[in-house]
Amino acid sequence: MLPTLEEKPVYVNRMFARIAPTYDLMNRLMTFGQDQSWRREMLNFCNLPPRGGSLLDVGAGTGDIAYTALQRNPTLRAVGSDFTYEMMAAGVGKIPGVSLPFVQADTYHLPFPDNTFDAVVSGFLVRNVVDRVAAFREMARVTKPGGRVVCLETTPPSNSVLGPLFRFYFFQIVPIVGSLVARDRQAYAYLPHSTVAFPPPAELARLMEQAGLQNVFYVERMLRSVAIHVGVKLTSPK
Repeated sequence: MLPTLEEKPVYVNRMFARIAPTYDLMNRLMTFGQDQSWRREMLNFCNLPPRGGSLLDVGAGTGDIAYTALQRNPTLRAVGSDFTYEMMAAGVGKIPGVSLPFVQADTYHLPFPDNTFDAVVSGFLVRNVVDRVAAFREMARVTKPGGRVVCLETTPPSNSVLGPLFRFYFFQIVPIVGSLVARDRQAYAYLPHSTVAFPPPAELARLMEQAGLQNVFYVERMLRSVAIHVGVKLTSPK
């Protein structure tokens, strides 16, 4: 079901290009609307200044996180970057009166100088990259000293009592909804498999530390099916 590491970049790019028109709707349906509250909580962890400041949304998709930040603080300088052109095209102008610039970019080679942004965020990006430490290291590079890297991700289904319920939902229900709404069962079969193969929160926190981030912590939400990770750039990563 999952592509090989060599196939993954092309596979993921084509998949997101196909589902771009219905991506936001599927996110709302799959999470019962909770994804919006997670994004707001992410921004609370960013520790952005009350006025001004700068934010980079990596793997921005249609720009949900960055748009939310701009609605909160119109003086913020926010940028969305994504590997998939079609996702960004779907996000351009989606919030009337809010202007968000998009930049097509590889997560491993962000086109910004060192120490540019007060915070760098990503939502459901890291499970789609091959080298997670390299991705976090690049996010840290463009973050200002003292700034934060904040990551929202799914977590593997646990072995708790609710584990079977989540596995049934992810493996049986989500692909059906994806086939009905997005007309793409394959894309929404990829999601649960990528979640199962993804590191648990404590391991992902260690990967962030390996990338040079410090004071890393995380919080779990939606019955521990998603986690928000936060790391601080105290010194420039090596």
